[in-house]
Amino acid sequence: MTAGGAPFGVNPAERPRVLLVDDDEVNLMLVSAALTQHGFEITEARDGEAALRMLRDWTPDLIVLDARMPGLDGFETCRELRRMYGYENVPVLMLTGLDDETSINRAYQAGATDFFVKSNQWTLLAGRLRYMLRASRTNIELARSRSKLARAQDLAKMGSFDWWHEPGRSLYRGLVLSEQALHVLLGKVDVEDRPSLTFLLRSIPTVDRHNFVRTVRNVVQHEDRLLMDVPMNLPGKFIILHVQAEPEFGDQGHCVGYSGIVQDVTERRRARDEIQRLAETDSLTELPNRAQLRKRTEQALFQAQRMGHQVALLYIDLDRFKNINDTLGHSAGDELLREVARRLKSCVRHSAKIIESEKESIGPRAHRALEGVGRLGGDEFVALLPEVSDEAEAEAVGRRILDALREPVDVSGQECFATASVGIALYPRDGLDAQDLMRNADEAMYRAKEEGRNRLVVYSPQGASRGREQLELETALHKALERDELVLYYQPQVEASSGRMVGVEALMRWRRGEQLVPPNEFIPLAEVTGLIVPMSEWVLREAARQAAAWREEFGFDGTVAVNMPYRMFVQKDMVELVEHAVRDHRLPHRMIQLEITEESLVKDLQSIQPTLRRLNELGVQISVDDFGTGYSSLSRLTDLPISEVKIDRSFVKNMAVTHKGTAVARTIIALAQVLELRVIAEGVETEDQKAALVAEGCDLMQGFLYSRPVPGSEIGPWNARHEARLAADAATAPRVAAPAGARPRREPGA
Repeated sequence: MTAGGAPFGVNPAERPRVLLVDDDEVNLMLVSAALTQHGFEITEARDGEAALRMLRDWTPDLIVLDARMPGLDGFETCRELRRMYGYENVPVLMLTGLDDETSINRAYQAGATDFFVKSNQWTLLAGRLRYMLRASRTNIELARSRSKLARAQDLAKMGSFDWWHEPGRSLYRGLVLSEQALHVLLGKVDVEDRPSLTFLLRSIPTVDRHNFVRTVRNVVQHEDRLLMDVPMNLPGKFIILHVQAEPEFGDQGHCVGYSGIVQDVTERRRARDEIQRLAETDSLTELPNRAQLRKRTEQALFQAQRMGHQVALLYIDLDRFKNINDTLGHSAGDELLREVARRLKSCVRHSAKIIESEKESIGPRAHRALEGVGRLGGDEFVALLPEVSDEAEAEAVGRRILDALREPVDVSGQECFATASVGIALYPRDGLDAQDLMRNADEAMYRAKEEGRNRLVVYSPQGASRGREQLELETALHKALERDELVLYYQPQVEASSGRMVGVEALMRWRRGEQLVPPNEFIPLAEVTGLIVPMSEWVLREAARQAAAWREEFGFDGTVAVNMPYRMFVQKDMVELVEHAVRDHRLPHRMIQLEITEESLVKDLQSIQPTLRRLNELGVQISVDDFGTGYSSLSRLTDLPISEVKIDRSFVKNMAVTHKGTAVARTIIALAQVLELRVIAEGVETEDQKAALVAEGCDLMQGFLYSRPVPGSEIGPWNARHEARLAADAATAPRVAAPAGARPRREPGA
């Protein structure tokens, strides 16, 4: 009962509707009046037939039947209404004057909910009806909840089970499956043909079955929670069954069984496996990616540690792949990578994905299934050999890879070649974990690059130490700028006819601690890492600052030549950089000379030519360094806004020694004179070289004959000593006229 006397689950504003069926008019009137007084809404029927007709179009909350009626009595009426749709659970109270056991049993057999012996105890009758109504509504809600649960379990492909066991008895007995669980397992509900636990266990693949039984025994022994996924080959289908159960305890506190759920998670697992496959597969080549390669390598190393064999890792990097990308386009590059992947797979056994259960079923040498090739990214690949007998076996695979890649590849209608450099590292000799092994194989690959590409190199500690030194050097170079470790040295440029300094070349040095790092060690590294750009910007600013300081110190008015790499003209606005440098130090543009190598000019002349012209219009002089080594054409030289060419030291070295050396220098000088360009020789070390150059018409030169590169603070004193020596020589000897054809440069102060 609830507040106000309303029955549980009934709105107090509503009166329960009761169909009262009795052939006795007096009794019908008395019962109707009493129940109306107790809050019920009464509808009367005088016999069973009339009641059944009324129930076709109307449904009461309760039905009260008189047991004894002419024609269709209460028992038959109850049976008939129970057969009607929707009346299976409507509460029915049988009124009878008979209190014998036979009548009571007959009432229940007919489908009555309860019975009540006729009397004047109307309050008791009303209470009995309210209780029946409350119980009915509770049962309806329970049935509805069960129906919802069943539907939810069907949607989730889930069912429940109970598994009872007794200590000392077989574990294969006592399984009770719900209808939903039967539907999950068999796709149908057959109460007469419930599968036994033995049948279900035999549906599990052998390896997984042993693991499942072992797990269950351990769970039962420790009274733990059971939670695992089990693959099953059931009639007509394969499923992965998720099993989850909690222990049930008896009165004495001991485990008497388990209650839990089973769920078909096949689709979920397939989706998860597909997501994992995509996450661990390179989308371009369909090879394992870096993540899966690392996982495979770790598995292979674990097995190698257990079984005492070696593992080989081959690091494969394509040679000059960037040229193909830049020339034919990225789509062609992708096509090439796919073909390379196909060839690499043909050189080693390959499996896209390894499932643990499958791996275990292969046998004691299951780790061999890990063998394969994967892509790290870009044009870098790795081949994993999970078991090799020695270094020679790994080298044989490496040679097979090189041979496969040497064959020409047709990419976008263009035949090209995709050779590779291969580095090999072995476990345990070259590393005890995946990271060390990968790093050392990578170092060996870089050694193969250094030795000429298209070859394989096996890792050695000696090569690794050099690699580590390079890495340390690169790290230190990154910090050199912020630590002010870069310095400029300057080498005077002299006019031979007058002997006067007409300019200097700024040369970058790196003071690392107490030592000066040679340029040939850090400049190539700066080029590779891209640090050459900020370093070159610094050189330009520092050279301008130093020129301004000399101008104030001793009236320096010559040029400061600064080497500029090709990428400075591509990545930076050189005009803006030069403008800032000369404006900050109030220098004329003509005092800045930019040197660019002939090789850099021929790379992409069309891209940098507009910048060179703008600089030339400002008065900035452009000099071609290492002239004669870049194989540039005469037509290109005539189009360039350059003012000077520099004879490479390799040609100067052979002058006055071989006829060919002199002939090359003579040709360069003659060409420069025809194009009306100044010509300067670098690397002049002897008087014979100087005399030979002067004889051919080259009047400008620099080299050890005059001075080694020195710090900026020493240029002033050097120039003073040099001027004094020139004055002394002029006082004791007649002045020598300049050779015919020489083009003197502006003297300082002119």
